Amino acid sequence: MSANVSQPNYAFPSADIPGIPLDNSNISYPNPEYAKLLAYSLYFYEAQRSGKLPPDNRVSWRHDSALQDGQDVGLDLTGGYYDAGDYLKFTLPLSWVITSVSWGVLDWGQGYQLSNQSQYVHDMIKWGTDWLIKAHSNQSTLYVMIGLGDVDNNYWGPDTNIPLPRPSFNVNSSAHGTDVAGETAAAFAASSLVFRNYYNESSYADTLLSHAIRVYEFTESTPFVLYQNSVPQVKDLYSSSNYTDELVWGALWLHRAINNGTDYLTKAINYFNANSLAGKNGVVNWDDKTGAVYILLAQLVQQSGQDATIWKAEAERYLDGIVTQSTGCFLTKGGLLWYGGDSAPASLNPALNAAYLLLNYAPYATSSDKAQRYRDFAMSQIDYSLGKNPMRTPYVIGVHPNSPQNPHHAGASGGTDVSNLNYPPITKYILYGALVGGPNSKDQFDDDRTDYSETEVALDYNAPFQNLMAYQVINSHSYPYYVSVPPGRPSIAKGLSTAVIVIIVIIAALLVVVSTLLIWKRKEISSWWKNLRNKQ
Repeated sequence: MSANVSQPNYAFPSADIPGIPLDNSNISYPNPEYAKLLAYSLYFYEAQRSGKLPPDNRVSWRHDSALQDGQDVGLDLTGGYYDAGDYLKFTLPLSWVITSVSWGVLDWGQGYQLSNQSQYVHDMIKWGTDWLIKAHSNQSTLYVMIGLGDVDNNYWGPDTNIPLPRPSFNVNSSAHGTDVAGETAAAFAASSLVFRNYYNESSYADTLLSHAIRVYEFTESTPFVLYQNSVPQVKDLYSSSNYTDELVWGALWLHRAINNGTDYLTKAINYFNANSLAGKNGVVNWDDKTGAVYILLAQLVQQSGQDATIWKAEAERYLDGIVTQSTGCFLTKGGLLWYGGDSAPASLNPALNAAYLLLNYAPYATSSDKAQRYRDFAMSQIDYSLGKNPMRTPYVIGVHPNSPQNPHHAGASGGTDVSNLNYPPITKYILYGALVGGPNSKDQFDDDRTDYSETEVALDYNAPFQNLMAYQVINSHSYPYYVSVPPGRPSIAKGLSTAVIVIIVIIAALLVVVSTLLIWKRKEISSWWKNLRNKQ
């Protein structure tokens, strides 16, 4: 790890030594360790910035980069965020991140204030919304991807020499993208509330809301289409499974942003019923917001003064299924919430999104016992991600000796051998605050940067984590679990690769052949010796 990387600023530095049990009864308010984690998460988002960096850039190894984005279509599409450990930019997952983090600020903005992070989260959201404004270049054109997967995935190097070409792809009036447009509308609307209510930036909020209204009109244009049908280049990268959730999701956020405008609430309910969204279960992530729709819809109907009984019942049906694992999810032996194939690519993200929804809804629960069950389950997932797991690993970089050391991240690795992910063998720069994908279903984690499902980082991984840290700053009266975890991970038995298995089989077969020959030769020699003795 490089010693020349300055640590991110946070309000309450902790002198606690990992591995030393702490007396939680004397914790100051707000919680200093959670304040640090919140600050570190915001630092991670700075490390993902693309474009011309501001003078107050804190990430020494991040440079001005991708300054030609959009030139192929005569636009300025510089800026925004690199999606993960590479240099591609995508509108759908970014919009989900902006929506999610804005929701967290609206819920628990006090956590940012208490941690002296209000300006940092302001800048984090605005860096994304400024780019989304550029991407929504006119009423019915929305740019959804910058770069090429095949080109980018073959480059393992710094941001100073990002390979070209970096083409710009859009959805438009003749090639729709209902899902990505609906999520972008939600991002514009949710963030407008943050800038209006928390920062008194009414002019910028008006701009965002104007874009939200116009891009939602584009969302409703027919025919409804999954955006990868219009932009096949995203198919193997961020392919969408449905657009019905985004139709409802975008309308709900517009309802909330336009002083509870009833027209959008009616639209949301109509789309919800027309597409039979009730009774669904499953993961909440950048692709599927159905579970989040249940939560937000119940809250907004109640806040509007209408009878929210059926909507709260739907929200609690969904959340109860998570807490009891009765609807297609289960707990690993170590206690991590797991959703079949949806958790395999990045196990912590579905679990922490679920934890966020549980805490977000708990004040609306129909009983205090149910609210407490929601909080307790959410806390179990937070604790797991911060070290209460079989690997004794807090899955946040830079907070403990057991934190991941080798994230799948080209820039942080310091690598210059553009085709070799294993170079350098030790990551050069500490990617403070980044949440990695997480362990496998057996709670095992190898910290191998070539295994991107476990060690890659991404914008959407940190979104629920950051929301939860803001909550903990306000509410937690104990330190994160990792502060009492001694250094050192347990060793794990690694499975044999296919190549090794093939070699073992070949060697075994050769041994059988040799053994057979030796036995045959021994019998032949024994027979010869007997014949010789008989002749004598």
